[in-house]
Amino acid sequence: MLGLGEMGSAIAKTFVDRGYRTTVWNRTASKSAPLAEVGATVAATAAEAVAASPLVVVCLLDGPAVDAVLGSVDAAVAGKVLVNLTSGSPAQARTNESWARERGAEYVDGKIMGDPPYVGTPNIMFPFSGSPSAFKAHEPTLQVLGTIAYHGEDAGLAAVEFMGQVAVAYELLIGFLHTLKLVQAEGVDVAEFAERIAGSIGAFPPLLSSMGKAVKSGDFPPDLGSLDVQAALMDDMISHRESVGVEAVRMREVKKLMDRRIAEGHGDQGFSSLFALLAK
Repeated sequence: MLGLGEMGSAIAKTFVDRGYRTTVWNRTASKSAPLAEVGATVAATAAEAVAASPLVVVCLLDGPAVDAVLGSVDAAVAGKVLVNLTSGSPAQARTNESWARERGAEYVDGKIMGDPPYVGTPNIMFPFSGSPSAFKAHEPTLQVLGTIAYHGEDAGLAAVEFMGQVAVAYELLIGFLHTLKLVQAEGVDVAEFAERIAGSIGAFPPLLSSMGKAVKSGDFPPDLGSLDVQAALMDDMISHRESVGVEAVRMREVKKLMDRRIAEGHGDQGFSSLFALLAK
C-alpha cells in the first residue's frame, strides 16, 4: 500500500483486518506507525513496498504525487499488478496504464466514491477499469474494500464513471442551494422545505432513465412538457429569482438553450433535447 493519508490508511487497515499480509509505505514515515501496531509491515522506501507483493495499491493526493512515487519505483513494478485509487482524469489513467505496460506491469485504475470510515463496508463504491486479467485475479481482494464494479478494459472508464457521478451530485447540490436561497428569501422555513424535497426526489430515477434513453436514441419526447411550454415557465423562474435578489445565471443559461432549440424548430420536444446543444 503506497500512501497513508486518511483514505490510504483506511484501505491498508481494512486489508490487515481481513487477514491480508500488508506492506505499507508513506513519504511521511510517522503515518505508518498506527498500521504497524495492527500488524502491517512498514517499508523504508516505495520500491521496497512494491517488491513485497504482487498487488500494489496506490492512494495518494493527486496525479503529480502519483507521478513522483511511480518515478521512484520505476522498474520495480515489473511483473506486478498496479491498482491506482488516486483521483484523476481518464487521460491520466490511460497515461498511467501505458507507463505500467512499458515496464512489464498490469494496470487497473480505480476511484473512490465515499469517505474513509466506510471503507470495508457496502456503503462505499469503487469503480475499476483496466487490465481484465489483473482485475479478475485480484477481484476477491478488492471486494473487501466495499462495493466494486468493473467498467471495462479501457483504463479511463473508472474515471469517466467517477467524474460523471460526482458531477451530477455537484450540479444537483448547487441547484438545491440556490433554491434554498430562493425559498428563504420568501420567508419559508428552509429545513422544512428540504424535508419535502427529500420526499419528492424519489420521482427522479424514472425520469433520469428515460432521458438517458432519449439521448442515446436521439428521439426526444416531451419530457417535463414541450419546450414551448417550459420556456414560458423559465421566464417566470428568472423574474421570481431576480425579484428577491437571488442569482439567476443558471436559469438564464437554461432559457437560452430552450430558445435556441425552439428557434431550430424543436419546440415540441422535451428538456432532454437540450443535450443536442451542449457541445462547445
